[in-house]
Amino acid sequence: MSHRIHLVVNGRAVSREVDADRLLVQLLREDLALTGTHVGCDTAQCGACTVHLDGRAVKACNLLAVQADGGRITTIEGLAAQDGTLHPMQAAFKDCHGLQCGYCTPGMVMSAVDLVQHHDCSSEAAIREGLEGNLCRCTGYQNIVRAVQVGAAAMKEV
Repeated sequence: MSHRIHLVVNGRAVSREVDADRLLVQLLREDLALTGTHVGCDTAQCGACTVHLDGRAVKACNLLAVQADGGRITTIEGLAAQDGTLHPMQAAFKDCHGLQCGYCTPGMVMSAVDLVQHHDCSSEAAIREGLEGNLCRCTGYQNIVRAVQVGAAAMKEV
């Protein structure tokens, strides 16, 4: 059974017919070609698929597309400004070398933005706790934590 859903994705209105069991991550990657949202585990454990739904971080591999009907979705592709200027958190990850292979990076950045906007990120411990739903297999997290600190400071200036 399929359903027509209506979303705003990265500021653009989208209407699609989707099967009831279609995951949001499949809609984003396969139907809308927004491949910055990665699939890592398919069980909501790694956070590689993190996007924002109505301003809050969600794991797109654990959400049906029909559950997002009527929502506003921001992916990593929609985080930067229209002119290509990186979001302060994206710039911080780049400047602080908060990535290695880059597979977890989009989800990590999206979670970091949510952390700064809605949660405590006043200490290294709070940042580590806030990002515990995002796994990185390459780094020791130190540069990621530093990137969140720098990104948080830059977001406050905007």
